[in-house]
Amino acid sequence: MSDITLSIVFSVVIGTITRLYLLVSDYRQYPTYLHGKIIHVAIGFIAAGLGAVAVPSIVKEDFTAVTFLTLAASQFREVRNMERNTLTELDSYELVPRGKTYIEGIAIAFESRNYLVIFTSFLCSISFLFFHLWGGIVAAIVAIIICKKLMTGGHLKDIVQIDYVEPKFIGAGLYVDNIYIMNIGLKERQKEVLEYGMGFILSPKNFNSRSTIANLGQRQAILHDVSTALGVYRDSGTPALVPLAKRDLGNGKIGVFVLPQEKNIDKAIKIIGAVPTLENAIRMSKAPLSKKKGGGTL
Repeated sequence: MSDITLSIVFSVVIGTITRLYLLVSDYRQYPTYLHGKIIHVAIGFIAAGLGAVAVPSIVKEDFTAVTFLTLAASQFREVRNMERNTLTELDSYELVPRGKTYIEGIAIAFESRNYLVIFTSFLCSISFLFFHLWGGIVAAIVAIIICKKLMTGGHLKDIVQIDYVEPKFIGAGLYVDNIYIMNIGLKERQKEVLEYGMGFILSPKNFNSRSTIANLGQRQAILHDVSTALGVYRDSGTPALVPLAKRDLGNGKIGVFVLPQEKNIDKAIKIIGAVPTLENAIRMSKAPLSKKKGGGTL
């Protein structure tokens, strides 16, 4: 085999391995076993091939082949649309839905991972051609570390303090600390809520965090992840048993009320802390403003 052929094979293998490394099914159960993973691995293999052939094409001055990268970008946008449409359809059957903001975040992540695979294959290919096998191996390790770093977003524990608070009733009103959650008049339902319910107070660490956790999509993501990991004590047609997250308008704290089947306080706090901070929910309302000469702001 020529060096160019070896570089392509090596880069495709490393790119596919990178996609497998980034493809993780956790307690959120997505992507699903087995067919959901097959789709993403297959698309990752194609992305690895595109990144691998780009450098040999440039070396051979076959610039037409590089235009396939432009075509790939449009195809990977379809991956994003596919994920969005699939999860939106499935969300209507969830006892505690993900919410549109969470779904959009997942769709963006799956699209971007294919671009990271192209980057990995491209880097491995150019390193293999100029520095041979050991150069390719070093480039592969560096690229995988970079990809993992880029795909490790922020978590809720980074921006809030999480404390457990026992839910309580004041009359027919359900409260978590001093935050009103909902009204439940039936004594039987009140008894179930007190028996199975758990309450948490999320205290923002700064003003930007306050704006982020105020986002309805971010709050829905918390409820979904806790209910997925610990189960949920409810069925369709029981509005009194719906997990909710409400905001204290005075200080920006969030009161989270959930009804898990497994009432484990420590585990629930860890799960809430591991909820990703959604890109579409992040706000920088206190970011410093650069002033123009003349008093305006940029």
